[in-house]
Amino acid sequence: MPDAVVIGAGPNGLVAANLLADQGWSVEVLEEQDVPGGAVRHDNGVADGFTSDLFSSFYPLAVASPVLAALNLEREGLRWTHAPSVLAHPLSDGRCAVLGRTVEDTAASLDAFALGDGDAWRELHAVWERLRPDLLDALFTPFPPLRAGARLAMRLRAGGGLRLARSLALPVRRLGEEEFEGEGGPLLLAGNALHADLAPETAGSGGFGWLMSMLGQTYGFPVPRGGAGAITEALVRRLTGRRGTVRCGERVEQIVVRDGRAVAVRTASGETVPARRAILADVSVPALYGHLVPAEHLPARLLADLRRFQWDFATFKVDWALDSPVPWKSPGAASAGTVHLADGMDELTRFAAQIAMGQVPDRPFTLFGQMTTADATRSPRGTESAWAYTHVPHRVKGDAGDAGLSGTWDLDEQQVMADRIEHVVERFAPGFRDMVRARRILAPATLQSLDANLHNGAINGGTTALHQQLFFRPVPGTGRPDTPIKNLYLASAGAHPGGGVHGAPGANAARAALRGRLVGGLTRAQQRGLTRRDRMGRTP
Repeated sequence: MPDAVVIGAGPNGLVAANLLADQGWSVEVLEEQDVPGGAVRHDNGVADGFTSDLFSSFYPLAVASPVLAALNLEREGLRWTHAPSVLAHPLSDGRCAVLGRTVEDTAASLDAFALGDGDAWRELHAVWERLRPDLLDALFTPFPPLRAGARLAMRLRAGGGLRLARSLALPVRRLGEEEFEGEGGPLLLAGNALHADLAPETAGSGGFGWLMSMLGQTYGFPVPRGGAGAITEALVRRLTGRRGTVRCGERVEQIVVRDGRAVAVRTASGETVPARRAILADVSVPALYGHLVPAEHLPARLLADLRRFQWDFATFKVDWALDSPVPWKSPGAASAGTVHLADGMDELTRFAAQIAMGQVPDRPFTLFGQMTTADATRSPRGTESAWAYTHVPHRVKGDAGDAGLSGTWDLDEQQVMADRIEHVVERFAPGFRDMVRARRILAPATLQSLDANLHNGAINGGTTALHQQLFFRPVPGTGRPDTPIKNLYLASAGAHPGGGVHGAPGANAARAALRGRLVGGLTRAQQRGLTRRDRMGRTP
């Protein structure tokens, strides 16, 4: 009987398992897919010789995370690499805002839009540098972050805290208008806000855009050498070196609850796997409370709140093998790992409004990744392994374009949408389509089939909007990994602080399990109750 069972071998589940193993716990990780990694995986499925990340690709939060830093994954072979510049946002007239590897590089790019905007960027960066240690500590520790929060509050009071808090609560469009004269700075902030599901007019999008921009300025947007799965491989190697176990192809169907405690999990094959001390679930919130834990064990208030749970945007992704680098009109885009494609702030607003109305966008805001530019091992010399993704509504009511897309995402609709994304790229890189050797389409349902946590390709475990963050995440009054079931902990991006590859939800769940070990373990009577018949999968 392992001390802990972890459901899901995504990054949060593997981080939790590692931290428990470090404390001498025996840990068994059960993963539905045939390989571990969740949304941190790569393959060679687009074309021979081309490595493609299936889901996430760039990892500023991973490098900034004290959780992952403490695991010393570099000892397990993980290596980071960077593109020459972090991020670019070209415009159709050839201008291009570039987030460079240094503050001075970024400032020079923004001064080309409006003289003085470089100084405005330096000022935003100076605020970040002042707040960064305590802000990151508060972000990556359990909620409420008492010590880090107190230190952060003191820094805020010393530096005009109310005015800064106001700035971070602004919609990103307004923040950009207040801080910059030209278009470049606002576009960097707004594009980064739309890495989540925060429209330019959404309250708090300014703070999120600023945070992601400053993470990129300090840490870059690094990628693991060899493919995204190198992170997963390092986590698994570390865990197995501490006698932890990862079993793939094992879908958990139910969490067994007795006397208000989680005591075991039951798999699709009929096996019952008991847990002596804790069960940690790296699964989506609706899957945990809507499926794995029977409703009769949950408070009525929680079930009612779950009906208001909101996913972040659905996602549509295309991978390419390109015969040559992308022929960008704007030279600044050629050296960036990540490229944002939208012709100005109004086009970003238009895109978000169409999704809000349930329409498939006709000119979708596209995040474009140049993986060989960031890591030369990803494809043969002179070629590019690339991808792009955009967002679409979960429930499609109509098509803002003229193709009549309905959201069935059958093969015909997938081809139409992939062509639409390629046409967006062509606006900024004429001749792009001539470079395509092969492409692969990952529609919303495809992404979910590859990782059940990605409901229709929702990549953040639930909306990033303020009404589902902090003590509202995943539902009001929570914010911690504890659940109404003793010995059961939420270890996924559905818990605070949310999406991104940083390991904080898994670490928080592991810490909670360790705190509860003195009072939360199975009694001897309960252990005896898990008879051989029960462990073989028969109903107890």
